[in-house]
Amino acid sequence: MNLLFVISGLLLLVLGGNWLLKAAVGFSLRLNIPKIVIGMTVVSFATSLPELIVSVNSALEGHPDLALGNVIGSNIANLGLVLAVTILISTISVEKSFYKIDWPVMMIASILLYFFIAFDGVLQRYEGVILFSFLIIFLIYLLKYQTSAVVDELPEDDVELPLYKGLIFLLMGGVALWGGSELLINGAVGIATKYNVSERIIGITIVSIGTSIPELAASVIAVIKKEKAISLGNLIGSNVFNILAVLGITSIIMPIKVVDQGLLTNDLLWMLGFAIIVLPLNFIPVMMKLSWKEGLILASLYILFIINMLS
Repeated sequence: MNLLFVISGLLLLVLGGNWLLKAAVGFSLRLNIPKIVIGMTVVSFATSLPELIVSVNSALEGHPDLALGNVIGSNIANLGLVLAVTILISTISVEKSFYKIDWPVMMIASILLYFFIAFDGVLQRYEGVILFSFLIIFLIYLLKYQTSAVVDELPEDDVELPLYKGLIFLLMGGVALWGGSELLINGAVGIATKYNVSERIIGITIVSIGTSIPELAASVIAVIKKEKAISLGNLIGSNVFNILAVLGITSIIMPIKVVDQGLLTNDLLWMLGFAIIVLPLNFIPVMMKLSWKEGLILASLYILFIINMLS
């Protein structure tokens, strides 16, 4: 039953996120907001909503390790799993904005998170405000000075919906996200209790991989169809949003207190490690290209990380 709850919860989160995305893009087009702004703000927030809802719900229901583990594990999975599988299938070219903007911002966000919780084991409300404020400043900077560096992340069916359809998608998406998060959390906690596994490990593995599946599916489909350029910047952007938006907003609503110290002594360090190693992989052996060789390195490291988690 617990596994069924987890699978059903993940399915509802994917559907709910997609419905909310349709509604958000439809309303934004109706309001004549420029597409570049919609892609950077509305779409980015909508695609991070499953992680946000799971983290907020976990924190409110007294499962802070699930809230934090979900984000840390998702950031690791984005680089070690999603990026690895994508470049194992097809070589991708990396934009200059990666080392000028994307990677430095991801590193600043990751290091900020580390220092905020490494010493007292709590992500406080004021620290959440700092994280979220940094996101707003970053988005304003991109919109004002770096619009050419931003990848168009609008879904292919970006159309202005009739008002009633937008409202229906909004309602369905909200209900699905809430219901999905409840099922996922109950199932994850149930598995942790039944098999005497910590919530941290369930959050870092099952929950985080589950919430990264949409990104993996989208990346693989795009590579196979060769319809849309895969951008490393999109995955880096997802990691930035996970820290600054998901953990920022969650800790503003409810401070996140670490229960399992492994999050600090192990998992956060792995997250920083994956963030750091992406930089040299972009220059060695081929400048600004990621191929199957780098994919093997990232996939091997991810397998090592999972083995380390389960041992």
